[in-house]
Parts: sequence; structure tokens; C-alpha cells
Amino acid sequence: MTRDDAWALLTKYNSEPFHLQHAQTVEGVMRWYAQKLGYDPDYWGIVGLLHDLDFEQWPDEHCVKSQELMREAGVDEDIIRSTASHGYGICADIKPEHEMEKILFASDELTGLIGAAALMRPSKSVQDMEVKSVKKKFKDKRFAAGCSRDIIRNGADELGWTLDELFSQTLEAMKSCCE
Repeated sequence: MTRDDAWALLTKYNSEPFHLQHAQTVEGVMRWYAQKLGYDPDYWGIVGLLHDLDFEQWPDEHCVKSQELMREAGVDEDIIRSTASHGYGICADIKPEHEMEKILFASDELTGLIGAAALMRPSKSVQDMEVKSVKKKFKDKRFAAGCSRDIIRNGADELGWTLDELFSQTLEAMKSCCE
């Protein structure tokens, strides 16, 4: 699957700017991690781009409906599995096993928290954000309450990383691809 194919599939079921931007952010973050860790950034990017394929139209069937939609589109089973694994314990029973799946699981929620924190800054950007700002917002349970701190913590644990490592690397990844 090419990036253009993935974008066409994503935009077939998503049109809200927020969802499209989130997909592109997670795509960029996944590409950054792939490059850093020596994996295929195109493949990781496609997984990031498609991870919420079904969320806009079928939020109650998230990570389940996407599998059906991707199979109908002829998407590779590895991509289907990887995208669904980010909903482990919430809306899917597919446990993240591959390093890429664990990073997607850990960083998806975190990109939302970092993105919300960026919007609170005068610059409206992650470019001038520091890890201490992320930590402060993470500790405030009322801030970006929809971003699960438990998932972020569990994701860091699954990777064998500290929260600081996850925060630092995901923030750096977002700086590489986001305004």
C-alpha cells in the first residue's frame, strides 16, 4: 500500500479537519520513530495514518469496523492488526506485540495531550515546548481529560521506557512533523 492509497482510504471515511490532522500527526510521529529505530518509515507511517480510520463515522465500533473496512479495501493483514492493536483493552482485544504496535499504543494518546497543550501556548506550536510542560499537563487530570494517562503509562511500561523517555521522544517526533 502506498501513502497515496492510505490517504485515499482515510479520506473516504474521514473529512473532519481534526481527525485528518490527528492522522497526519500520528503518521509523522510513527515515521520519526521508525527512522530512529531502523525500521521502514513508509510502513510505520501508513499504520499511523490509518490507525483511526473508523473513528469519525463509527466511534462505537472503533478498531473493529476499521478491520472490516481495510479488508474490503484489500489492505495487508499486518497493517490491519497493527492499527487495531492501538485500541487494546478499550475497544480491541489485539495486544500490541511488535515494537511498532507498542509505540503506536503509547504515542497515540500522548500526541493528543501534547497537541492540546500546544494550543494553549502563545505560539500554538510544539516547536517551543519543553518536556516539563508535557509533564505538567500530564499530571493535570482535568487537562485534555479524554487522553488516557493510564494508556500512556501502560504504553511506556510495555516499551520498557520511563514516562520521561516517552514524553521526550514523542515531543521530538512531533517537532519534526508538526507546526
